[in-house]
Amino acid sequence: MNGQTTVTTAHSAARIRVLDYLELMKPELTGLSVLTALCGYYLAGTEFFVSGFVFTGLGTLLLGGGAGALNQYAERSWDALMKRTERRPLPSGRLQAWQAFLFGVTTSIVGLAILFFMLNMITGFLGIVTFILYVLVYTPLKRYTWYATLVGAVPGALPPVMGWTAAGGELGGTAAILFLILFFWQMPHFFSLAWMYRKDYGRAGYRMLTVLDLSGTRTSRQTLLHCVALIPASLALTFLNVTGTMYAAGALVLGCGFLALSVLFRHYTSMPFTQTSKVNSAARIVFFASLIYLPSLFFLMTVDKV
Repeated sequence: MNGQTTVTTAHSAARIRVLDYLELMKPELTGLSVLTALCGYYLAGTEFFVSGFVFTGLGTLLLGGGAGALNQYAERSWDALMKRTERRPLPSGRLQAWQAFLFGVTTSIVGLAILFFMLNMITGFLGIVTFILYVLVYTPLKRYTWYATLVGAVPGALPPVMGWTAAGGELGGTAAILFLILFFWQMPHFFSLAWMYRKDYGRAGYRMLTVLDLSGTRTSRQTLLHCVALIPASLALTFLNVTGTMYAAGALVLGCGFLALSVLFRHYTSMPFTQTSKVNSAARIVFFASLIYLPSLFFLMTVDKV
């Protein structure tokens, strides 16, 4: 009986450890990168290879997960100061710093090797750019300026381009549009999230726009402007003959709906006597709308590919 209990306990401990390493990989963010990379591969329109599709997903997964782990390694002290992140594996003490660092470096190297040697040099190069900008530039920069958000949106927008080039697509107009869609989308997504957790960011010393912008007017302006930019960017795929009219109609509906919610956010922050509860609610709605918008848009791309 004691032996069985020991085995069960060991299995439970191993399962928890695996989950801790998965959490290091920032599964939500990395999963989104994999999804958009695979969509980019499919949209390229060249001959479809299952092996290329699998290696695109695997390489993006490992590179993104490794970068996420190194991001948490670098920010472990500040994560401990934020309620949203204090239960992560490093600040909670479930994993040691060296374990996260070793895991992040190893996973990133394997991911880059897959992109370079199982796909092609262009995709591998884009992977290196993504890693450098996210881990070495964006991560430290956000403690000094809110413009780090714009810098961080660049690596966040590269996965669909990596998928496109992995399938043999050229770095041209379509790749640029896929990049812009992701870049513009990240602004309302992140600014609304940062507004919801602005006290946390301020407590940890991050120079986020939402920490500096007490009324929310600048934050809501940035959100609105990028929602406006999303509409022509998303419709451009149809003009480039990558997607059909069904996609264009759906993209227009999604874009206008997303824009309307950002207008509401902007409206509440522009009132003479700002009502914090309404501003917070509007930001929360924009954030959750962003979670619906992007998967829906990429779903339409795949089902109405020309």
